[in-house]
Amino acid sequence: MKTSDFKLNLTRPLCVFDLETTGLRIGIDRIVEIGILKAFPDGHVEEFNRRVNPEMPIPPESSSVHHIYDADVALEPTFKALAPKIVQFIGNSDLAGFNSNKFDVPVLVEEFLRVGVDFDMKNRRTIDVQNIYHKMEPRTLAAAVKLYLDEEMKDAHAALADTRATFEVLKAQIVRYQDAAFVNKDGSVSHPVKNDMAALAEFSTQNKSADLAGFIVYDKDGAEVFGFGKHKGKKVEEVFHCEPSYYDWVQKADFPLYTKKVLTEIRLRSFKS
Repeated sequence: MKTSDFKLNLTRPLCVFDLETTGLRIGIDRIVEIGILKAFPDGHVEEFNRRVNPEMPIPPESSSVHHIYDADVALEPTFKALAPKIVQFIGNSDLAGFNSNKFDVPVLVEEFLRVGVDFDMKNRRTIDVQNIYHKMEPRTLAAAVKLYLDEEMKDAHAALADTRATFEVLKAQIVRYQDAAFVNKDGSVSHPVKNDMAALAEFSTQNKSADLAGFIVYDKDGAEVFGFGKHKGKKVEEVFHCEPSYYDWVQKADFPLYTKKVLTEIRLRSFKS
């Protein structure tokens, strides 16, 4: 079956998106281009693609990857100016991308928070096509296009081109793997790839974390624990009770805004309990 003929089983829209940025630092670097493909339950798609003035210089090493230079975005709108349009376009959609759980989703949410937009992630499923790919066929996006679509990747590192390729790869993955067995590390066998966004979100999530950058993770009992630093592995609430100054240190340090937001929510919750 050709992926162009395959229809995703959607209960709400799915926004497949890709970001080109000034670098890879989630709390610091900024978006220079965003491409979004929005797939609707009835099968039609809409696209959004804009370059963004990052309000900071683009390092040469980043420009060498996505070929976007300072002069290319000097007259483009800032993310603050574009934020209302992006929020409206995404709406209540689930989110998907290639390496999106680790990078694109945290960066997008960080940009929203930076301009005062509290982009709600709690009721959204996130599907990381790279994680599905790496679990089933460990390689890169260009190799994924070759493997699943039998095509050569064109215009790599152009946001909308990468987005379109990711969308086609996602459909091809479902067609290819929906009856395939997956053997987990403990030896258990399942058939996790289905034409169902909840199942795909569950399977494509590597490690569940309370924030988006992975600084706050869950222990085996579902409690939030620090995933870094001197309190790594310790419950966040217990650390805040024993060492209240640690919260202040994190808030002043160079951590993503969303991580700070999650820690504030935990802190406020612990005071009420």
